[in-house]
Amino acid sequence: MTAFHELDDYLALPRVTSLTMSPDGNRLVITQSTLDDKATSYTEALWEVDPEGNAPARRLTHGTTGESNPTFTASGDLLFTAARGKDDPPVSLWRLPAAGGEAEQVGSRKGGFASVHAASGADRIVLVASVLGHSESDDERIRDARKDKVVTAVLHTGYPVRYWDHDLGPDQPHLLVPDTCGHGFTDLTPGIRGSLRDGSVDIAADGSFAAATWVVPGPLASRRVTLVRVDLGTGLRTPLVDDETGDATHPSISRDGTKLAYLHESMGDAENPPQITVRVLDIASGTTTIEAPEWDRRPTSVTWLPDGSGLVLTADDHGRAPVFVQRLGSAQPDRLTADDAAYTDVCLAPDGSRAYALRASYEAPPHPVRIDLTGPDAGTVTPLRAPAALPELPGRLEELTTEAADGTPLRAWFALPHTASADDPAPMLLWVHGGPLSSWNTWSWRWNPWLLVARGYAVLLPDPALSTGYGDDFVRRGWGRWGSEPYTDLMAVTDAAVAREDIDEERTAVMGGSFGGYLANWIAGHTDRFRAVVTHAGLWALDQFTPTTDVAWYWQREMTPEMAVENSPHLFVADIVTPMLVIHGDKDYRVPIGEALRLWYELLNESGRPAEDDGTTVHRFLYFPSENHWVLKPQHSKIWYRTVEAFLSEHVLGRPLDLPDELS
Repeated sequence: MTAFHELDDYLALPRVTSLTMSPDGNRLVITQSTLDDKATSYTEALWEVDPEGNAPARRLTHGTTGESNPTFTASGDLLFTAARGKDDPPVSLWRLPAAGGEAEQVGSRKGGFASVHAASGADRIVLVASVLGHSESDDERIRDARKDKVVTAVLHTGYPVRYWDHDLGPDQPHLLVPDTCGHGFTDLTPGIRGSLRDGSVDIAADGSFAAATWVVPGPLASRRVTLVRVDLGTGLRTPLVDDETGDATHPSISRDGTKLAYLHESMGDAENPPQITVRVLDIASGTTTIEAPEWDRRPTSVTWLPDGSGLVLTADDHGRAPVFVQRLGSAQPDRLTADDAAYTDVCLAPDGSRAYALRASYEAPPHPVRIDLTGPDAGTVTPLRAPAALPELPGRLEELTTEAADGTPLRAWFALPHTASADDPAPMLLWVHGGPLSSWNTWSWRWNPWLLVARGYAVLLPDPALSTGYGDDFVRRGWGRWGSEPYTDLMAVTDAAVAREDIDEERTAVMGGSFGGYLANWIAGHTDRFRAVVTHAGLWALDQFTPTTDVAWYWQREMTPEMAVENSPHLFVADIVTPMLVIHGDKDYRVPIGEALRLWYELLNESGRPAEDDGTTVHRFLYFPSENHWVLKPQHSKIWYRTVEAFLSEHVLGRPLDLPDELS
């Protein structure tokens, strides 16, 4: 038995979520989440990991409400944020001295802090914090008034008004620095309106300035992202990158402060998907260079080599997300890691000899590793000692390849139970990823195939058209054609999977979330080959979705009225004859709850398998009033998986299971 055979054991597995390194490269700190005593939330704690991999991990913090945002100062102190104290305290700034001792509070404000940034070579920190009004002086007064009078109203003057799972405003993110007297904070960005929302910040090593993403409103409720320089002494703000052809994100300042690397994402339209390129700005001259111009991938992060000779990148690549090294001026980067994993949180040792990162794959959750960058061992990956061992898996992972109808190569990860064989073929679940510009290439605690493998299912994880990691042409195949190549690719991979002797072709189901939910809805209206369909947070009526999602400006670039008509699942509701489990959270603003409400009503009234005359139905609707796009609370995740398991067992295996008692 493994932790995946019992949901309670699975939910209790510790989860590593971030990694940071001290400026001298001698200390690594990870954030690890563990289930609380009530099993209703996760609490984060900071752990120190030995960069050499010799000493065991050491827990640094023990707060009951958890700690986050670990950041080292130039002197080696560890800053973090935490809400400690009685009577619902705000998130405050704390410091663990490098010399040892207890953590001490070094900053607090009623609005708390969202993130912490520190210069690697100077005594300078910057905090991102939500501010009401135009300045810090306004913030406390307005915040107290709204709390005392129980006011939640927000008057909007622009778009958007909400994001993912929360309402926007009236507070807005600002950049703050501690006062020289140490008693408060100076607002470097007074009077701004959402320009720093959902952004990123990097600080020059000498602490003189920060580079930050800066949102600029555009015509017709559109927006674009620029980069600005903010003087950390005066607050003077000057443009760095302002390109009307695309968004500039992920700023990374070279150690000498003369160059800025960033990612540029072009504005897609109805015919052309957005492309992401690596660019380097010479700050003094304003000259921008496109790096790796012949690289046909979509980079996801960029970090400078310490000597400024190149960049360390990550990008999706054929079902993996390796680390790459780009030497300035080279046509393409060199792939550094050669395994089947995905890498995040990459940190570079100051001498450039090593990198540290979190590594994950479908065979292991995120865990800290060391990567050699130079010498004969370049590319060697060494696991470090984390607080908890990696979990044993209940099955085996294989890679399946085939071809699309047009000859395009296709691939998928395939998680199978150990018992799957020609003598005992396994039922199969086709699981479709979201995005749509995404890839099944890394571990997911939320969408974990091994829980269903432990229950005897083979789980197919394909990357159809629109998936990343296969080049721009692969994305272009499905751009504006959601119901065409993405659908036929899924059917081609499914055909290849069920042709195997260890798979039972007669017992199959399909499940997807977000864009995967869209494709599950589309599949339901275009084939009856599956015994069950599970659609989580899925798009149903595209004409309805586009103007009601939280980022309508993004989807409208691709989704013309003609595209919506040609690709909307709701137009094929009469052809749906397969039992469907609809799942949605009310706090999902990316795919609003209206999609599920309309799908549910039309399933019962207009589908090829409507409700019976007495109101009974084979379809089900699992609704989470307090959850968002993902369903994150552990108690709700448990209900999610148990309900999915029961629905699949009834319709795929022919064995009804009891539902959770909490659902009555």
